[in-house]
Amino acid sequence: MKFKINNRFKSLFGGLLAINLLFAAPAFASVQDSTAATTAVEQTAVTADSAATATDTTAAAATDTASVAAASTASSSVTPVASGTQKEEKVTDPQVYKNLTYYILFFLVICAVVAVIGKVHSIYVLTKRVNGTYNPLANNTLQATLMLVFLIAFLGFVYYGYAVWGAWSWRPAVTEHGKEVDTMFIITTIIITVVLVLVHILLLVFSFIYRMRAKRKAYFYPHNDAIERLWTIVPAVVLTILVLFGFFTWRKITNIPEDLKKSALQVEVLGEQFQWTVRYPGADGKIGKRNYKLTTPLNGYGIDFNDKAAWDDVKGDMIVIPVNKPVRFHILSKDIIHSFYIPDFRVQINAVPGMTNYFQFTPTTTTEEMRDKMNDPQYDYVMLCAKICGEAHYNMQKTVKVVTEAEYAEWLSKQAKFYTEDIQKEFAELNGAEGKKKEDLTASIN
Repeated sequence: MKFKINNRFKSLFGGLLAINLLFAAPAFASVQDSTAATTAVEQTAVTADSAATATDTTAAAATDTASVAAASTASSSVTPVASGTQKEEKVTDPQVYKNLTYYILFFLVICAVVAVIGKVHSIYVLTKRVNGTYNPLANNTLQATLMLVFLIAFLGFVYYGYAVWGAWSWRPAVTEHGKEVDTMFIITTIIITVVLVLVHILLLVFSFIYRMRAKRKAYFYPHNDAIERLWTIVPAVVLTILVLFGFFTWRKITNIPEDLKKSALQVEVLGEQFQWTVRYPGADGKIGKRNYKLTTPLNGYGIDFNDKAAWDDVKGDMIVIPVNKPVRFHILSKDIIHSFYIPDFRVQINAVPGMTNYFQFTPTTTTEEMRDKMNDPQYDYVMLCAKICGEAHYNMQKTVKVVTEAEYAEWLSKQAKFYTEDIQKEFAELNGAEGKKKEDLTASIN
C-alpha cells in the first residue's frame, strides 16, 4: 500500500516537473533572444558613436564634396531608394510565458494539496475503522451545523442588502403615477422577503433538527390533504391578489380620459439604431403627420409637410418638460423594437415599428430640486432604451430636464424646426410647387 501511494506522488510531481519544463523552455528561449537583441543594439550604438566621431573630423571636406555631388546629380536621373525593408516581427514578451507557467503551476499545486488532504482523510477514516471507533453518522452533524452557519450568514446578507444596497438603488419616484408603482413594488418586495426568509429558516433548521442519528428512525409521511391544500391555495391567492393589484394599477395609469389627453403637452419620440429623435408641436399645439414613405436624406424623420401642422414642429436636442403639467408621449420606432425608459419617472413602454404607443404622466420634481435632494449639482434625469437593440445600444439615451413653465417656453423658442429652408426647397420640388407663394413655403421660419 505504501508503495502504491509513493508511486502516485512520484508520478504527480514528475508530471509537474515535465509541465514546468515544457512551458519554461519558450520563456528561456525568448529571454535569450531578447538578450541577444539587446547586445546587438548596444554594439550598433557603439559603432554609431565611433562613426559619428570620425565624421566630425571630415565634416568640412564632406560638405564641399556634397555640394559638387549635388550639382552633378541635378543634371542626371535620381536613383530610387530601395523599399524592400523587412517587416518587424512581433516578439512576445517573455513575461507572458512566465506568468502562464506560474498560473499553471499554482493550479497544479492547489490540485496536489486537495489530493493530499483527501488522502490524509482517507487514512484517518481507515484508521478509525481498524480501531473500531468509526461513526458513519458523525458527518451528518457536521453538515447540519454548517447549514446553520450558512443560515446565519444568509440572513445577515439579506439584512445588509436592504440596509445598504437598498438605500443606494432606491429613491422615490418623481411623477404622480410613480407613487402608485412604488407602493405596488414595496408590497411585492415585502411579501417575497417574508417568503424567502421563512423558507430558508424552515429548510436549514429542519435539516439540523431532523438529521440522521444512530437511534432515530425516519417516519414515512406519504400524504396529507390539509397540508397540500394549504401550500396550494395560499400561494395561489397571494399571486392572484398581486396580479390584480398590478392590473388595476396599470389600467389606472394608462386609461386617461379624452379631455386630459387633449389638454396634455404632446411630445413625439422616435427611436432608431442608435439614437432618439424628439419632436415638439409648435404654436398650434399639434404634431404634424408622419409617413415612412416620405423619408429622404434631408427628411430622415419622414414628416408629411403636406400637413401644415408640421411646419412649425420643433426638434428638441433633449427632452425638456414643465413641472406639474401632464405630458403625453407618442412613442414610435423607425427600424426595430426599442424601449422608452425613464427610471426616475417609473416610465417604460416599447417603441414598436408600425405602431404608436402612448404614455402620459405628470412630473412633480424639477431637475434643480432633485439635484438639491441628491446633493449632486451634475445630476440629470435620463431616458434610456431598455431593449438590447444592437452593438451601439449604449448610445440610446437622452437627457431629460424638468423645468418651470417659463423656462420651458424659453427653451422651446430657441430650438430649431424640422421645416428648414433646404427641406422647403425639396418639398417644393417633390410637389411641383415652384409657383407656390413664398410666404406659404416659409411660413414656419417666421
